[in-house]
Amino acid sequence: MSQAVSTPRTTGQRETTMTLENTAHPDELVPSRYAVQIGEIEVMVVSDGVLPLPTAMLGHNADPSVRAAWLKDMFLPQDAFDWALNVVVVRSGQQTILIDAGLGLDPDLNLPRAGQLIKRLAAAGIDLGSVTDVVLTHMHMDHVGGLLVEGVKERLRPDLRIHVAAAEVKFWESPDFSHVSMPPGFPDALRATATRFSKEYRSHLRLFDEEYQVAPGVVVTRTGGHTPGHSVVRVASGNDRLMFAGDAVFAVGFEHPDWFNGFEHDPEEAARIRVRLLRELAETGELLVATHLPFPSVGHVAVDGDDFRWVPVFWDY
Repeated sequence: MSQAVSTPRTTGQRETTMTLENTAHPDELVPSRYAVQIGEIEVMVVSDGVLPLPTAMLGHNADPSVRAAWLKDMFLPQDAFDWALNVVVVRSGQQTILIDAGLGLDPDLNLPRAGQLIKRLAAAGIDLGSVTDVVLTHMHMDHVGGLLVEGVKERLRPDLRIHVAAAEVKFWESPDFSHVSMPPGFPDALRATATRFSKEYRSHLRLFDEEYQVAPGVVVTRTGGHTPGHSVVRVASGNDRLMFAGDAVFAVGFEHPDWFNGFEHDPEEAARIRVRLLRELAETGELLVATHLPFPSVGHVAVDGDDFRWVPVFWDY
């Protein structure tokens, strides 16, 4: 990375020095990265693009009329809409940590506007060879696929460490799709991608059981629910805190945390975990980032009666 640009702070935190380069990508009209400083730790949210998915997957156990009313209140279409796909880069000390890796190539499922991570990392001046660690919240294809793009593995460090829960790797040896509600083709694509990823990166995997400190102030913790090994990443430095919640929280999950998402392999457990994490976030006031919240997805959680409310931060320039 050749040019260091100071990016304004977010929500009262100190300025970040995450290195940026080519601040305007020539073929994009909207920003695709957002930097936040967590004490001494640099955090950058990077958009991998969007996934056009059926709205029924937001809550397949919900009354269709209630779901339709929520979509109307949010000015969203009734049949399908674009889910954000966010990835995070963290710098702590001498380590550069990529949290999740996006979709990669379109697996014949008509998802052409995702899979942008590699070019967007390059636009941000982040060399793949500088990444010391990868943390996977889980092994769904939109979280590992970027590492399977042709030519990527050869650009990564030979001593790259990929941290993932042991339960996640075990699950994908014989995955259970009996409780999901996905469009046709998705289970086969998810299974095939996880199998290929495990084979290609087995020597790089660093498995943990429940919790592991990846770097100073960066801790990954298994939650289960969404998948058996689904994990969240907590970043803490000084008085600042941020949680990357992966797929534990979706846009509808604040007002309707009991709605089952179509990608959840254990939806009842996922709902319990969602409520627990949202309560924790509301109590601590720390920042939340999640994979499928609207980019850049940086915000806070507030209690709203028996449910919750999402409070996005004001963008800071």
